[in-house]
Amino acid sequence: MLAQPLRHAVYYYCSTEEYLVRDYAAKTLALLQQQENDAEVTRIEGPAPSIGEAVAAAGTISLFGSKRIVELPLLSLSAMGEGDVSALCDLMLSLENAVLVVSTVFKDEKAMKTKKAKQLMSAAEKAGIAVYMEKPKRWDIERIAMEKAQELGAPLSKKAASELVERCGADLFTLESELEKLAAACGYSEITPEWIERMGTQTIETDVFEMIGHVNARCETAAMEKLARLLALQNKPVAIAAALAGSFVDVYRIKCGTLARRDANAVYKDFAYTGSPYRLKKAGETASRYTLRQLEQTLGILMDLDLALKSSAADGEVLLQTALCEMMRIGGAR
Repeated sequence: MLAQPLRHAVYYYCSTEEYLVRDYAAKTLALLQQQENDAEVTRIEGPAPSIGEAVAAAGTISLFGSKRIVELPLLSLSAMGEGDVSALCDLMLSLENAVLVVSTVFKDEKAMKTKKAKQLMSAAEKAGIAVYMEKPKRWDIERIAMEKAQELGAPLSKKAASELVERCGADLFTLESELEKLAAACGYSEITPEWIERMGTQTIETDVFEMIGHVNARCETAAMEKLARLLALQNKPVAIAAALAGSFVDVYRIKCGTLARRDANAVYKDFAYTGSPYRLKKAGETASRYTLRQLEQTLGILMDLDLALKSSAADGEVLLQTALCEMMRIGGAR
């Protein structure tokens, strides 16, 4: 749509993902300004903006003969009364010399099914373009990262994009920030997996997963070094323990699934996981190293760790070190 001349009166973007509506609204505004001889954009802020101001801005005649561009960013329909939503719909359907760029971020898919949401979508579709952007899947996020890197002048291969998402997580705002940093670091040349490994930020889950790998291999020194790194990065002991527990819950579920002859995809559905099933497939590699009894003992250690961190005055680092050593002893006794 954006590759064509922009001839519509309304461009309405909505999603549960704020990054997507911000990004596409910004692209639309930039293209409209180019098309309308750098016309100024009247931006009316607020989750519940003044519709009167929007009507006045849209009705003003431009001295240069170009259309007026009015932006209503990040509307919150729950904050707007039914009268204001109806007035906005009427404005969309009566525009003559203006273009309206509107965006909405919904809390969840249920919020998109309200009367006001349906009313606004219907009016936008009649007056111009209305686009709902679904929550991106893993491969969508990698594609978006590759496109953003290309815009920055620092190409990103599919392999490198996968590595970046794996290390930094799926949050699009975080990925954009990482790409800007990496592009500058490599002199706006190709962002390779080596650059990502050297300079990319890792989520706590990624670091914890590596630490679990050292626990599985009974490499006490490496596990303690990874723990020290996590703490040096100002991660709270409770958060580290939570990530450990979450990972081993995945491992335990996969182990139970394997014993019941159910694969990772089946376990993914059984426990209503969201996002990529990649984490469960990796958990399967860890599960093969443990008996069910060993995993039950490990989860007991992690439960005791969580209780101690939340109720004891003992040093959090010492509690984590003790728990890791106990976990390695359980594995070593197999």
